[in-house]
Amino acid sequence: MKNLIGVVLVVLAGCVATPGEQKEPLPVKVVVVTMFEKGADEGDAPGEFQFWKERRDLDQRFAFPQGHHDLFYNPTTEVLGLVTGIGTAKAAASTMALGLDPRFDLSQAYWLVAGIAGIDPEDASIGSVAWSGYLVDGDLGHEIDVREIPQDWPFGYFARRTKRPFDPDKPTPNGEVFQINMALRDWAYGLTKDVLLPDPPGLAERRAVYSEHPNAQKPPFVLTGGHIAATTFWHGELMNQWANRWVQYWSDGETDFVTSAMEETGTYQSIEYLDAAGRVDKTRFMVLRGGSNYTMQPPMLSAAENLLKENEGYAGMEASLESLYLVGSVVIDELLANWAKYAQRTPTPSDLP
Repeated sequence: MKNLIGVVLVVLAGCVATPGEQKEPLPVKVVVVTMFEKGADEGDAPGEFQFWKERRDLDQRFAFPQGHHDLFYNPTTEVLGLVTGIGTAKAAASTMALGLDPRFDLSQAYWLVAGIAGIDPEDASIGSVAWSGYLVDGDLGHEIDVREIPQDWPFGYFARRTKRPFDPDKPTPNGEVFQINMALRDWAYGLTKDVLLPDPPGLAERRAVYSEHPNAQKPPFVLTGGHIAATTFWHGELMNQWANRWVQYWSDGETDFVTSAMEETGTYQSIEYLDAAGRVDKTRFMVLRGGSNYTMQPPMLSAAENLLKENEGYAGMEASLESLYLVGSVVIDELLANWAKYAQRTPTPSDLP
């Protein structure tokens, strides 16, 4: 294994080295992990990366041909920005490529995933952000078309190595669920739970149509909850029911899903492998997702109508991007301000003021 890692590092060094490039790896305190940028990295309509680049002065550019998007670094704060690309495969590949990149010392780095997501109206409103401790994969499984399933099955999707949906004889997870550092998650939530989130004009109108979901009607807020990652952009009340039960199933009832996106299980799988190789510390990984859209329809629309409407432009996009930056920055600022302590150990709720 060590020989293989050495070969990979040599290959990567040969691919990305440029004349005059630093000889020693650059120290990284925080990696901000985003998944996409809509256009330019600065100066136009923002995607997930733009606020971080502009407001965190991530101005030192590093070519990253082995990943989705060039890397950007602030040599003063030692914060690094990664854009993985959308989907589990790109996220896993880009994270692994960064983790093996010899230009960076990631041994003490904290990783903050900060991206938009679908949000369950049962739990929260668009513009809200959720810290997740359970990352559940929504792709690994068996599936039978709903028109062909046994009459007593609630869904046609069920776990590998089982005989029916939500089979109590559940196998040992093998990529279906990851539980990340809950103490770090709880610390991050405790630090940010009272942050006042933006509530731009028009957002209240969109919330109001979810008349049967009290939490969906609240102004944006910070919460905790499970996260489901699936490369298929699913939508609708019935799929929402499935996602909640799927996350409950794999988390042993500890949580249901609050946010839905496409990448986290791929990203964290790479982090686990990199931790085993001594390249990163997997206990320093955090997931913050902001609700850009609801995962199911309001009472007056069908699932298809609502999905097509959302595809014209997520109602909570602007608010969720601002919320992600505001909340994520509180955590980053605390880590940087107390780096002498947090370089040596990860925060826990006992560190909260």
